[in-house]
Amino acid sequence: MDALKSKAQSLGFWNLFLPHELPEMYLTNREYGILCEVMGRSSLAPEACNCSAPDTGNMEVLLKHGTQSQQLKYLLPLLRGEVRSAFLMTEPDVASSDARNLETRLSKRMDDGGSVRYTLNGKKWWSTGAMDPRCRMALVVTKMDYTHPSNANNAQQQTQTKTKHGNQTVVIVPMPQTGVRCVRPLTVFGYDDAPHGHAEVWLESVDLGMESVVLGEGRGFEISQSRLGPGRIHHCMRAVGLAARCYELMLERTFQRKTFGRFLYEHGSCREMVADSAADIESARLLTLSCAEEIDRLGARGARDKIALIKVVVPELTSRVVDRAVQVFGGAGVCGDFPLARALVGLRTLRIADGPDAVHKQSLALLELKKAKQRMLSRV
Repeated sequence: MDALKSKAQSLGFWNLFLPHELPEMYLTNREYGILCEVMGRSSLAPEACNCSAPDTGNMEVLLKHGTQSQQLKYLLPLLRGEVRSAFLMTEPDVASSDARNLETRLSKRMDDGGSVRYTLNGKKWWSTGAMDPRCRMALVVTKMDYTHPSNANNAQQQTQTKTKHGNQTVVIVPMPQTGVRCVRPLTVFGYDDAPHGHAEVWLESVDLGMESVVLGEGRGFEISQSRLGPGRIHHCMRAVGLAARCYELMLERTFQRKTFGRFLYEHGSCREMVADSAADIESARLLTLSCAEEIDRLGARGARDKIALIKVVVPELTSRVVDRAVQVFGGAGVCGDFPLARALVGLRTLRIADGPDAVHKQSLALLELKKAKQRMLSRV
């Protein structure tokens, strides 16, 4: 991997995801989306180009919202590809698709010297990257515990709790850190996703300073949303690239195997799967690129409907393509000799990661109904 990284850097294929804050390296969301499709064809390409999750999202957060000190300490090593990072949001004891349910708490206190300190307690799981030996920092989504006796700023407490997401806060936790325990690895349909992996992490009285808070107390939901918007373009276009690779393998297989005296491509049922897969890939690709163009024009907030739409539709379309490829391969499709089984698992997981289908459908429906209501009122 180090050799691949060096080669990618020498060719300029490095940190391609960087947003417009660095204009000399800037690609539009659409332009980067096209590259994501190419990188999605290989499990090695995203990391080789320093464009893999969760690092890309974490770097974008630090670039947009981090202080100069946070950027020097954590962002620069990530940009150089020297370290990895983790993102801790989902929790095992609550339905984390509703971010208001999060139970991890951050309480403020004064130390003996009069300095503000924070104590972090909670449990997280599906903490991607937390077990990677190269992990040196984690972004943790938590809630401010304004009921703690050490929180003397009642005015701030009242202000923050007025909004449903007002007490969510994102903090940087250096890794490894006293009080942070990876209690077990989690597998995805049996795959361990090494070396980054996914872990259940317990946060037990983790001591943090003011310099660990990103953007400010109560700004966590805002940060999380800014992280997820363009990230969904990345996920979906990589999914398109993965599906396209599996589709090509399926096409080749139809020329290599015979049943009942004919090659597979000569069977009508197989031709139907080929046609359906071609349509699904092109539909997923064009829909995602359309969303990327809208983000470029309107920003992530202005493209919320398209972002929700691709998150629902693209994983389903691409999963269907890979499922057909598995069917054409037969027994070989479900074993480890080909990338099909692993691809199918990854795409199925994408329907839960970054929020389940039902949440995005709900958001999409509400946005569509709001637009319809506005059109009706404009005619009155």
